[in-house]
Amino acid sequence: MKPQKTQKALSEIEVVRLVWLAIFVSVFSFLFYYRHGDVLLYGDAVAHINIARRVFDSKTPGLLQLGTVWLPLPHLLIMPFIVSKQMWQSGAGGSIPSMAAYVFGVLGVFRLARAALSRDGEADGAARIVAWAAAIVYGANPNLIYMQATAMGESLYLALFIWVVVYFAEFARGGAKALTKCGLCLAAACLTRYDGWFLAAVLVVGAVVMSSHLRKVGQDGATKFSLPPSRIALVKFVLIVAAAPVLWLGYNAAVYGNPLEFANGPYSAKAIEQKTATVNPAKGNLLAAGSYFLKAAELNVAEASWEGRLWLVLALLGSLVSWFGRRGRLTLLLWAPLPFYALSVAYGSVPIFVPGWWPFSYYNLRYGLQLLPAFAMFVPLGIFFLVQSATNIPRVDVSWRRWTGAAAMVGVFVLAVATYGATWRAEPICYREAAINMRGRVALDGQVADWIKSLPQNSTLLMYLGEHVGALEQAGIPLRRVINEGNHRVWKQPVDTEGLWERALADPAEYADYVVGFEGDRVWNVAKGQRLTELVEIHTWGQPRAVIFQGRTQGRLQGRTQFRTQERTQRPPPGSTR
Repeated sequence: MKPQKTQKALSEIEVVRLVWLAIFVSVFSFLFYYRHGDVLLYGDAVAHINIARRVFDSKTPGLLQLGTVWLPLPHLLIMPFIVSKQMWQSGAGGSIPSMAAYVFGVLGVFRLARAALSRDGEADGAARIVAWAAAIVYGANPNLIYMQATAMGESLYLALFIWVVVYFAEFARGGAKALTKCGLCLAAACLTRYDGWFLAAVLVVGAVVMSSHLRKVGQDGATKFSLPPSRIALVKFVLIVAAAPVLWLGYNAAVYGNPLEFANGPYSAKAIEQKTATVNPAKGNLLAAGSYFLKAAELNVAEASWEGRLWLVLALLGSLVSWFGRRGRLTLLLWAPLPFYALSVAYGSVPIFVPGWWPFSYYNLRYGLQLLPAFAMFVPLGIFFLVQSATNIPRVDVSWRRWTGAAAMVGVFVLAVATYGATWRAEPICYREAAINMRGRVALDGQVADWIKSLPQNSTLLMYLGEHVGALEQAGIPLRRVINEGNHRVWKQPVDTEGLWERALADPAEYADYVVGFEGDRVWNVAKGQRLTELVEIHTWGQPRAVIFQGRTQGRLQGRTQFRTQERTQRPPPGSTR
């Protein structure tokens, strides 16, 4: 028993050290990006924070403000941390769940690799080395480090994804209770990203195949059928996992009258693609779609093309080692994002643009992060296999074989330092994607924020928040002062003529003191149609004009007379898109 207790104590010490290291990286990187004003660079991050905020800060507060399309769990987790006005404005409140998820993700990768490669429940030298190498590859990734400092959902989903595989692997080794934990994590993943729905379908099928069949038992001379413990756990697992998608479908059906509102409604990816005529270079081509996703995954681990291909080759080698070596076969589930995103890009109105391929731009490159757990698991395993194979060559001195683990660790370290170092020098691809596509909008929101801050306190605004809610956030204007598209009863179909939003659009001067319109949106069209007085017109390069119109208030912006202001920002590279 002593050796087992000693091994357990050492394992706990390793976990504590790893957690503190992950916390340090998370906090330090957040402070770095926060200081440079990059926490709210993604428009989606701003949207996530404000969806959570309007649940309790709105003219019509409530859970219906969660809307559709985006799944609700990230917003519910963000909500407690943005009650503070400062945490809301700065975006720091939205980063906290992502940072916590980053720490749990690092720990999950370590546990998955260690357990998957252990023999008879005990971790040998290879398992410990690969576990530490996997945790380092995952936790040190520059793109993940940036994303976890924001309110984006990648860090949260990855952590849930990893722990789903951890618990499913434990179930496969005979732990029936682990299947319930797997189901809870999988249900949370299903309420975080639609990737989880695909993963749920795969794991439900896998769990059914792995579970034992009905068996016949006798009791007191009677014969009946009963469920073995593994089958009871399976039923519970299926019910837990199914509850999340059913809940979301039911919510959409009850509120919007369409259970698939998130998939084919006016705010869905399909509708946006049709409205904006977004190019999709891999539409209808599954092979091309998979290639674009793999290229995005490579760019998330390496800057140069050949380095990215090296990562992919090593990961495939490690996967083969895992399959034929029969150690950690279930970790191959980490490749599940590949078929999901190939299908989504080809047939689901979700394009990915990579800078080296047509249309030579940056869009949805962050999706490539979904393969980071697979790279973290299988690249160290592939390197370990290569080193071990080299030491088994007859000409190699036998004494060198004791250094196999150290050599493999050095190989992983050199690869990570070389490729991640180049990524830091060039700036992470996810950061560049946000910087290129969002700088103009951030600049426009900043100018609008400067003007609406000067409006009289407690004045009511009419504004479409879909694209520029960040202006209110920067200005610190409570959302309850703004009549927006969320202030109507969505269950009234096809329109709600008595809704606050609709009534305000019909007569802006009756309901709002000031009207903020962006060229082409509904508020702009109404204000122009009713010939409201223009107080300020704001121009930013590459962005629609913004105008503050006079509403029912007869005064002007703190005594200022009507005028126009214009500002130009750096022009984005050709082909860059939102």
